[in-house]
Amino acid sequence: MESPAPSSLKEQLGVLDEEAFVSLLAKLIGEARHVQNNPPDLIPKEDRVVRHVLDVLLPYSTTPPPGAAGGPLVVSHVIPGRSPGRILSFVGCHMDVVPANPEDWDFDPFSLSVEGDRLRGRGTTDCLGHVALVTELMRRLGQTKPALKSTVVAVFIANEENSSELGIGVDMLVKDGLLDKLKQGPLFWIDTADKHPCIGTGGMIAWRLRATGKLFHSGLPHKAVNPLELAMEALKEIQLRFYKDFPPHSMEAVYGFATPSTMKPTQWSYPGGGVSQIPANVQFLGMLTPFYSPADVVKKLQEYVDDINANVEKLDTRGPVSSYFLPDENLRGRVEISFNEAVTAGVACDLNSRGYHVLCRATTEVVGHVKPYSITGTLPLIRDLQDEGFDVQTTGYGVMATYHAKNEYCLLSDMCQGFRVFVSIISQLEESP
Repeated sequence: MESPAPSSLKEQLGVLDEEAFVSLLAKLIGEARHVQNNPPDLIPKEDRVVRHVLDVLLPYSTTPPPGAAGGPLVVSHVIPGRSPGRILSFVGCHMDVVPANPEDWDFDPFSLSVEGDRLRGRGTTDCLGHVALVTELMRRLGQTKPALKSTVVAVFIANEENSSELGIGVDMLVKDGLLDKLKQGPLFWIDTADKHPCIGTGGMIAWRLRATGKLFHSGLPHKAVNPLELAMEALKEIQLRFYKDFPPHSMEAVYGFATPSTMKPTQWSYPGGGVSQIPANVQFLGMLTPFYSPADVVKKLQEYVDDINANVEKLDTRGPVSSYFLPDENLRGRVEISFNEAVTAGVACDLNSRGYHVLCRATTEVVGHVKPYSITGTLPLIRDLQDEGFDVQTTGYGVMATYHAKNEYCLLSDMCQGFRVFVSIISQLEESP
């Protein structure tokens, strides 16, 4: 049976139940230690988060636990609407987190602590806070049972923080066609921050540059090819060419990107050895965030490396006996570049879509103004969803300054506003023809 309609859907759904939200978030942050994602050392166990979400939603579902009255939720997080073809979705809330070292934090990252308006712990901003927020929205819909014309869908995903393991996250859902119905309405990706629409994100190419030289005693550097120096000089040359071929793009200003495309190393390693040894090889790892086509960038980077290897003796050296070519031995230093298979293209949201206008109106109504922005961070599969016909819009209610950082926190007041934005979005779409 449908409940009598109150004066408005907004009145029926009300505001965020802060006590219930904080209670659920405390349970999720308590699992953060077990959902850190950095294989092979840290493999997330997202089922530990799922069970808390189900504990909240199942009592209002069509398959309630014993003693519960049940409700309209069909748990795969769907509330069926009355009008076929009308749908809106909240997607992107992921149940894994980036690693946290408790020794680096001012408080325990794996238990929720409250300091005034701040809710502190790993995952509060990215992204367990959003998991709790969308769960509370679905619980409220299950409690109040509004007679909606639209179907409301929430998709909680696994394995967002790691691009080396594929086929177990949202990419699998798309591949299996489980999200196809969401094309019929706006899809709101809830995994950004600062309360305003994020209208553009960067692409990502994870690359690995390996330099191979000749191991020898460091007291006889003229008989070695130092891969550390070779790697640094080769990387410098590659970066110079990259920034020439991929300069700031005209569309970056339109979307308000803070930075252009960049290529930067983020990790390095070498096989070990004594301080008196010049090692045989070394490698850099880095993240490449192009606004341009990743396929074009990959092609160019390989061309740079091939040219460097063909002309390694022309590469800048470091000191009078530094060399990357030993003619007496016909031995040449060499660099190789490889790429992680999870190459992600950047995305520019459709600024003329219904989803974008609804999100902007809801944000203005709740926050008081709207200020869309773009970042060169990367969100997985957004471009693929857009290319397949989804009206993808992105927003979130964490604190950008704490993303992937130590001492992560979110603000309860921001999450309360996020709940109201969600309610406004549903209400607007219910009122549209």
